[in-house]
Amino acid sequence: MSKKIAFIGAGSFGFTRKLVNDLLTFPAFADATIALMDINAERLDYIKRAVDRIVAEGKYPAKVIATLDRKEALMGADGVVTTILHGEVDVWQHDILIPKKYGVDTNVGDTRGPSGIFRFLRTINPILDIAADIDRYCPGAIYLNYTNPMAMLCRTVQGKFPDLVCSGLCHSVQGTAQMLARWIGADNKDITYTCMGINHQAFYTDFRWKGEDAYPLIARGV
Repeated sequence: MSKKIAFIGAGSFGFTRKLVNDLLTFPAFADATIALMDINAERLDYIKRAVDRIVAEGKYPAKVIATLDRKEALMGADGVVTTILHGEVDVWQHDILIPKKYGVDTNVGDTRGPSGIFRFLRTINPILDIAADIDRYCPGAIYLNYTNPMAMLCRTVQGKFPDLVCSGLCHSVQGTAQMLARWIGADNKDITYTCMGINHQAFYTDFRWKGEDAYPLIARGV
């Protein structure tokens, strides 16, 4: 039986495109209904066309729908992914500049620290509204949050809605492994690693290049 996966905040072009591409590579989801929802009609149109192209070029039997109505996207969903941004991109500068004014120099508010707290406070109410709708319209769905700050948002949702299956995910584990490979001049295919943790709280307990411990090379590069 085919699954329905709802993307809330689907207008987050890079995230949605990457996630849909990943999802459809698994046979169990190749015929899924992909429900794209965003509050911005123009961005929703862009991502609908991009996802339609992924489906067509991959020759997947998936169905793609786009809607401005969150209820429509969530009804009957087996999985929900959130990739929202509350406010425009320009708001991020305040997460950085206000702490810097008081001597706290940070680069992005996607995890913790004062910048992360600012972003959390700005984002938590919309996320809780979405979680409430998941609980109302598809309570059995697996809820995966890609919105930052990851740990703070997920912990709050889990506290408010203990019956929801909610977790946060990110491509940062793979992305960091590729970055470390570049640091030491290694090809990604020659790298193996063991990682503990997920999201922005992950640690490589073992990182090898062609079977050899690569940590001494990484340390020299640092």
